[in-house]
Amino acid sequence: MSKQPGSARRRGPARPSTSRAVTRGRVAPPAKPPKQVRRREPGDPVRRQRWLIVLATLLVAVFVGRLVWVQVIQGPALASTAQQARLATQVTVAHRGDVLDASGTVLATSVDRYTVVADQLSIQNFRGNSRSDADGEPVQDGALGIAQLLAPVLGETKATLAARLNGEDRYVPLARDVVPEVQRAVTALGLQAYVRTDLTSERTYPAGTVAGPLLGYVNSEQEGMGGIEAAYDDLLSGTDGTHTFERGRDGVQIPDSEVESVPAVPGEDILLTVDADVQWKAEELLDDAVSGTGAAYAMAIVQDVRTGQVVAMADSGDVDPNDRSTAAVADGSRAVSVVFEPGSTGKVISMAAALEGGYWEPTDQFEVPDTFTVDGETFSDSHPHPVERWTLAGILAQSSNTGTVMMGQEIPFAVRYDYLRKFGFGQRTGLGFPGESAGLLPDEHIDEVENRTPNTILFGQGVAVSAMQATQVFSTVANGGVRMPPTLLAGTRGADGVTHPTEPAEGTRVVSDETADALLSMMESAASEEGTGSASAVPGYRVAGKTGTAQMFENGGTTYVASFIGVAPADDPRYTVSVFLKSPRSSIYGGVVAAPVFSELMGYTLRKEGVAPSSEPADPFPLTW
Repeated sequence: MSKQPGSARRRGPARPSTSRAVTRGRVAPPAKPPKQVRRREPGDPVRRQRWLIVLATLLVAVFVGRLVWVQVIQGPALASTAQQARLATQVTVAHRGDVLDASGTVLATSVDRYTVVADQLSIQNFRGNSRSDADGEPVQDGALGIAQLLAPVLGETKATLAARLNGEDRYVPLARDVVPEVQRAVTALGLQAYVRTDLTSERTYPAGTVAGPLLGYVNSEQEGMGGIEAAYDDLLSGTDGTHTFERGRDGVQIPDSEVESVPAVPGEDILLTVDADVQWKAEELLDDAVSGTGAAYAMAIVQDVRTGQVVAMADSGDVDPNDRSTAAVADGSRAVSVVFEPGSTGKVISMAAALEGGYWEPTDQFEVPDTFTVDGETFSDSHPHPVERWTLAGILAQSSNTGTVMMGQEIPFAVRYDYLRKFGFGQRTGLGFPGESAGLLPDEHIDEVENRTPNTILFGQGVAVSAMQATQVFSTVANGGVRMPPTLLAGTRGADGVTHPTEPAEGTRVVSDETADALLSMMESAASEEGTGSASAVPGYRVAGKTGTAQMFENGGTTYVASFIGVAPADDPRYTVSVFLKSPRSSIYGGVVAAPVFSELMGYTLRKEGVAPSSEPADPFPLTW
């Protein structure tokens, strides 16, 4: 079959027609069906409600968790921090104990004083509230208003005080050592939220200069700084108390708030062995002696030989512990801090060693020149003299250096040194005073390296002692050879008024009764008309003692300390009195410048204490042969 032009050619079943158009020989893609718009349906209330419940539950859980964290976990810490911010603590100053003499006379006491303190931060909130000041003027707000009310009470100008009240400090002292009358006037102003008064204390010394160096003083913190105040500070000071309370923004205690109070514990009163009258007399006599002899200063001690109690420890010069501006107040008593060679008073120790060791007897005879040479060293007496025929008692009575060295040759150096220690040299006395010196002793083996010092210690040179140590030697002899520790403390008295006496100390035997009696008799001759201490006589009483002229090294030079130490009554010893004058110009000899002071002081003490006069005459050893 021939093909016909334009005729259709059937190739099979006909295909469905499509909308695809033929464009330029390409088949067009089929047309997209029209987009159907979905119509929104209204929200499901139940579903929305569920979401809201979940959201609310989450929010509540967050708040509950935070609340638990703050109140349960952090709560105690936050509450404690807040409470601490509200707490205020005031210190209640403990009353410092009094110092009294043997008869109950008050030598040191504390009186109530106050410190006026401003809170500058709180003052900024002060409002005058139609108040009037002392001049009838309306009270202003803030610092100026406080100054209007407070300035007349404190004796300041309003402008000056107002300037001090401006600022943001919480503690600004406005006045110190305010007396109770002024404190009451400040309190009456009703400014406690802005200005308060803190109780403090002021130390006063009613006796003035009496026992000034002995008592010492206290600093601004009420701490003992010398003498009795420092030695017994632990007993006198007591323990401060505290008052803790919650306060509001105005600084005033919140009513019914938690309060914790620890009461202050007052210090104990100190009862001294010192007799204020004897102390006063000693100071008066020393001042007169310094004036009469031109001495730099003087010291004196009165001691009860039976107990070791110190009845007086005096220094020359008017030292008033009420006046802390004077340097002498801080120096304390020289009787325990200044050391010097004992000089001839030290011969008593050498004689004690000679008698106790059986090397010599008081009546043993010597031919004594004014110079004596041993081991290449020459020793001299204080003045030239021919060869004297003295007994051992005569050597002590005439205070012969050469005679002492002669008799000392029989005493081994170790024994000489041992008796220096037994009598208390080279060790503190036990008084417990700050600045107390132990004195100076040479090396115990010095005899192996040189020849002079082992002999000079026989007559009180080459060693250094305090006035208290030197006095102890004579008290020991007067007490039958038993050394009693010196003490100033008779007892204490608590806040309850109960007195607690000090337990008696135990003595240490140094020499026997027989040696002490013999030595006391030898010392009595030294204080008699035949000895160097005749000016020490006390009418009605037998006196035993020894003069001394001692060297003292100071500022690279040498000066002298003239002394006399004695006991009375010699037949029944009660007291030792020692007198020392440093650098006297009228004479360097203790028998000339110190013995007369001893006579007056010992006489005053015996009469005041009611000691009966001596009833038996002396029976001295022979001094010559």
